[in-house]
Amino acid sequence: MRGNHTQTKFILLGITESPRAQTPLFVLFLLIYIVTLVGNVGIITLVRVSPSLHTPMYFFLTQFAFTDICYSTVISPRMLADLLSEDKTISFTACMMQFFTFAFFAAIECHLLAMMAYDRHVAICQPLLYVTIISSRVCWQLVASSYLLSFLSAIIYTWCVFGGSFCGPNHIDHFFCDVSPLLKLVCSDTHSSEMIIFAFVTINVVSAVVVTLLSYISIIRTVLRMCSAQSRARAFHTCASHLMVVSLFFGTAFFMYLQPSSSHRSLDKVASIFYTVVTPMLNPFIYSLRNKEVKEALIKCGNRLFNQRQQRRVLSSRT
Repeated sequence: MRGNHTQTKFILLGITESPRAQTPLFVLFLLIYIVTLVGNVGIITLVRVSPSLHTPMYFFLTQFAFTDICYSTVISPRMLADLLSEDKTISFTACMMQFFTFAFFAAIECHLLAMMAYDRHVAICQPLLYVTIISSRVCWQLVASSYLLSFLSAIIYTWCVFGGSFCGPNHIDHFFCDVSPLLKLVCSDTHSSEMIIFAFVTINVVSAVVVTLLSYISIIRTVLRMCSAQSRARAFHTCASHLMVVSLFFGTAFFMYLQPSSSHRSLDKVASIFYTVVTPMLNPFIYSLRNKEVKEALIKCGNRLFNQRQQRRVLSSRT
């Protein structure tokens, strides 16, 4: 890292400075975090125990759920602790690690959404070649490449942000270590760092959006050529959940990171809460409540557990 780091710690100003609001917000965000963990762990477990869901689509979904857990865990525990604590200091190293892991998992989610769109494209537009094109080996290679690219991107983001000199104020006007509030504390010129970050965010986000758009343009063209209205409805319904998640993720990403730092406003904290805390909670419900296969697998697992309990009761009554 270049530059002189005279600051050894930062102070996170958090979501609000009002003492009355902190306890209700703690309860709210704790419930959201618990639901996030239960929902995403539930999705992963359901896919693992349901043979009907052992397909590439649900393989990517489990990876996405795992990333959501990590993504949320990077932010929420620290935010919850700060809501109840008067000491909101965070060390330079801890802040840098939080930023790195946040950037890492955010980039992975970006790539996974593009992979899921491509998966749907192959499944609908080339169904006969689906097993060949999206094989298990290809799935693992795609996921591994996304982790590698995200790791390299996160290193570059972290180097750009923490490579400068922090010799002035140490108050971060946010509830976690994010790009814009950190760059405001850098004493040296940040123009080149901002341009590099903007370029890499553009590469990651825009490339994923382009892959997603091209995939869905091809899907729409294929679906419109289908003779059966039922087949068209089934195809669109399969993609609906993914489209909702894509809209939530990329909508907030464009709002937050593809604008100059001078354009950031007070709404940034609200947008940050939405994509770091709320969206990981919503994703499992979007994929489960709008997906017939997931709901059927959930019912089968429920019936299986109920039957097992009944059998145990019968055996215990006999003994």
